[in-house]
Amino acid sequence: MDNGRMDEFDTRKPMNLRKRGIYLLPNLFTTGALFAGFYAIVQAMNGHFEHSAVAIFIAMVLDGLDGRVARLTHTQSEFGAEYDSLSDMVSFGVAPALVVYEWALKGLGKWGWFAAFIYCAATALRLARFFGNSERFWLNLQTTYDIEREKDILAGRLSKEVQIFAKAS
Repeated sequence: MDNGRMDEFDTRKPMNLRKRGIYLLPNLFTTGALFAGFYAIVQAMNGHFEHSAVAIFIAMVLDGLDGRVARLTHTQSEFGAEYDSLSDMVSFGVAPALVVYEWALKGLGKWGWFAAFIYCAATALRLARFFGNSERFWLNLQTTYDIEREKDILAGRLSKEVQIFAKAS
């Protein structure tokens, strides 16, 4: 092909290789979180629920890092925000729902998968609700609890919401 002809159609400016590498960095964290969510699903299907729980925790850590890295390197983008939201749906919506279904709800038949689906749908609605507000401002709300609450759960303590619910019933 004649390079002279192609140059007139190519209006893109060449991107600095260093800048391109920096844009990849936060998305690599997001990809890691997505992989951890997928890994949690696969391990739950194989009956390794401890591995699933650890993978979801790793996804939570990576999800917290991707946004920070993007802000620190000034590489926030609409693509990155949407990719993060999809990764959150897998890691904190689909993965926990399927892990709990395989672990505890499978014996309930259709009611079990319906309960797991309700959690999954609620996660999608929450992510869509807050991602829809991105025109005005971006609320980076995770679908998981904050790290202190996770520590309480891992230590075996009930959160205040569960204690209040238990007292009310």
